[in-house]
Amino acid sequence: MPDAAASVAGAGKAPSVAAFVGRAVAAFGATRAFGVVGSGNFAVTGALRAAGVGFVAARHEGGAIVMADAYSRMGGGVGVVTVHQGCGLTNTATGLGEAAKSRTPLLLIAAAAPAGDPHNNFAMDQPGFAASVGAASLTIEAPERAAAVVFEAWELALAGHAVLLNLPIDVQGRAVSAADASLLAEWEAVAGAATVGAPAGAAEAGETGGTAAALPAAPPAVVPSREGIAELVRALGAAERPVIIAGRGARGAGPVLRELAAEAGALLATSAVAKGLFSRDPFDLGISGGFATDLAAELIRGADVVVAFGCALNDWTTRRGTLLGPGVTLVQVDRDAAALGKHRPVSAAVLGDVGLVAEAALEELAYLRSGLDAEPGGRYRSEAVAARIAAEGTWNRTPTPDLGGSGRIDPRVLSDVLNDVLPAARVVSTDSGNFMGYPAQYLSVPDERGFCFTQAFQSIGLGLGTAIGAALAQPERLPVLGTGDGGFLMGIADLETAVRLQLPLLVVVYDDAAYGAEVHHFGPADPEADLSDVVFPERDLAALAAGFGARSAVVRSVADLEVVEDWLASVRSGVRVPLVLDAKIASDGGAWWLQEAFARH
Repeated sequence: MPDAAASVAGAGKAPSVAAFVGRAVAAFGATRAFGVVGSGNFAVTGALRAAGVGFVAARHEGGAIVMADAYSRMGGGVGVVTVHQGCGLTNTATGLGEAAKSRTPLLLIAAAAPAGDPHNNFAMDQPGFAASVGAASLTIEAPERAAAVVFEAWELALAGHAVLLNLPIDVQGRAVSAADASLLAEWEAVAGAATVGAPAGAAEAGETGGTAAALPAAPPAVVPSREGIAELVRALGAAERPVIIAGRGARGAGPVLRELAAEAGALLATSAVAKGLFSRDPFDLGISGGFATDLAAELIRGADVVVAFGCALNDWTTRRGTLLGPGVTLVQVDRDAAALGKHRPVSAAVLGDVGLVAEAALEELAYLRSGLDAEPGGRYRSEAVAARIAAEGTWNRTPTPDLGGSGRIDPRVLSDVLNDVLPAARVVSTDSGNFMGYPAQYLSVPDERGFCFTQAFQSIGLGLGTAIGAALAQPERLPVLGTGDGGFLMGIADLETAVRLQLPLLVVVYDDAAYGAEVHHFGPADPEADLSDVVFPERDLAALAAGFGARSAVVRSVADLEVVEDWLASVRSGVRVPLVLDAKIASDGGAWWLQEAFARH
């Protein structure tokens, strides 16, 4: 971060729009940016770096934006991306759509062709492009609008939006107004005071030499109504078999939700994106939905009350509603009113921040029980249920026949062995495909910041970008990626980025030499279907990875996994290089969750 005094002193010379944006984003709290540098975003990227924001030069814009998305999801703050105008922007389409659908706080800074030059090779409707994938869009159309627009863009991102900030190349080189230059100096002073530990509010109160400009802020907490809390407490108080399902909006509220579940006698589960929120809790059922174990599905379906905290209750999490038993009382808690009842009718809707709702409900429920001199309720919280969860609660403990042999390894055996070998401090990412349930369910994680699941757009090829962003956000953990051969090849350009960044990243390629989901979808439905377009010759992906500078190995049996322990030893000794396992997997006939997925098509 630039020295605050120097920033104020230099306020007399107005920066260009590009320099202003870079410095403002740094003052707002950006810690890292991702992108591919071209002529259009060269200046703003340089301004970000000069202001102290670390920059990751990706090999493809599609990888860069997914890195930023994952970085934000795993605790890195607002994800920041910079790209060239036109084609640089269009290369981000899938990742931008993923971030928008996932409500990831993200700012995509893109150059733009001059508004008055429709024949420019890079000319396109950039705001319309953003809108088409669900992202917000703002444009700095004139230098005097720089401060207002970049401030609004950052606040939108903080509110959980993916935001495109357009910087026309005929505008970004012009100087901002004197007023905006002065405002930037104040922002940098506020940020500098916060960095050196000034008392909260000191800068805004004028204790840093007259600075009074506030930085963008996240939306205020949504405080629940008394009526909403009362409805929730009534439902939990009357429940005999309650289950709490937590989603993306519950991340960070794990401790209080555990307390509430204990008081209510409830079992715990999560949506896929919130995996790890209740790790190591004896009453944690794991992921609800298509990935659920048979036991989790049985107990969720048997609940008389289900409370969804920050969880959309979409078809994935509820198996198209089949995990919700007949007559169940369904309560949904969310800070977004539009989310309540969006995917299925609910018995009660509680508007409010998950943490605040859980705290208020816990206090009220505990008070009621004390007044009645009653023990915490719910028959699900029994020693018998805890014993069943301990014995059957994960796929690792579910007996399955070994499909391996003839030079192929069972993907379940592969995943289970890796779960035992790898350190517990890990951050697991997954690409999309037939294989994806294996890393999602067989690889345990320490908490909700240990699992990154960029699947809202259901695209393959996002895995490497996801793993790199997650690794940079959680540098103390071992990054692990599960990907298919199709997705790995689609995003392979950024394997070079992982090597260059010296990430100790384990890439597990579940290689069936096919687009396995399509094989299992169309093959059984039509024995005469021509699958030649989704089945490919076997390739040596390990050799390909070695060409990028990664360590690599082909895995055909458990014995071949010894390379992982050797690699881990080298990582502990300070050798930081990715390891790519080209695991030639046996056919599973369609993963256990696949029928649920294809039923939605």
